[in-house]
Amino acid sequence: MNKKIIHDALILTAFTLVLGFMLGVVYEVTKTPIAAAEKAALDEAYKVVFADAVSFEEEENFDKAKAAEIIAASEFPNDEITAVNKALDASGNVLGYVINVTSHEGSQADISFSVGIQNDGTLNGYSITAISETPGLGVLVNEEPFYSQFEGKAEETYTVVKTAPSAENEIQAVTGATISSRAVTNGVNACLVYFRSDLQGGN
Repeated sequence: MNKKIIHDALILTAFTLVLGFMLGVVYEVTKTPIAAAEKAALDEAYKVVFADAVSFEEEENFDKAKAAEIIAASEFPNDEITAVNKALDASGNVLGYVINVTSHEGSQADISFSVGIQNDGTLNGYSITAISETPGLGVLVNEEPFYSQFEGKAEETYTVVKTAPSAENEIQAVTGATISSRAVTNGVNACLVYFRSDLQGGN
């Protein structure tokens, strides 16, 4: 009986080792193309929000922990700044920044997107990179009628309203999707808070 237990244990151990090795090989083979695909998706999002830029470069001074402290102390603590890239022209001059943010206020799940901000604080807009909101409702924050409301504006913060906006800082919510609309709007606001605190003027 003991010999059978030992035999079975050895077979199970060998199987586990082989399976672990195979998973390791698969991971090594796929991690590079997966990373490349993720980078391509982000580069596309960056280009959407900063069409004038020739290239994008990671902000070397970005400190995620510091960003978290800045946002936690703001009116938008449910948002997370995840990355910052400089938008560069052909001569390497900084035209502004692309800030990646994840809102934890979506109606279904987190919403991640990239926000383009010019050096003077003017918004170029945003491009969503991950969203799981309700089809036909919350997901419409990814459509032009909603996202175009942010483009070319330079307000300090933006507020969601359910009727036609009466001020430049008002953003009309997608009908039936106020939560999703507010999640994206607050994410944009968080990016502006971080921009003014840590990036504007070369700080």
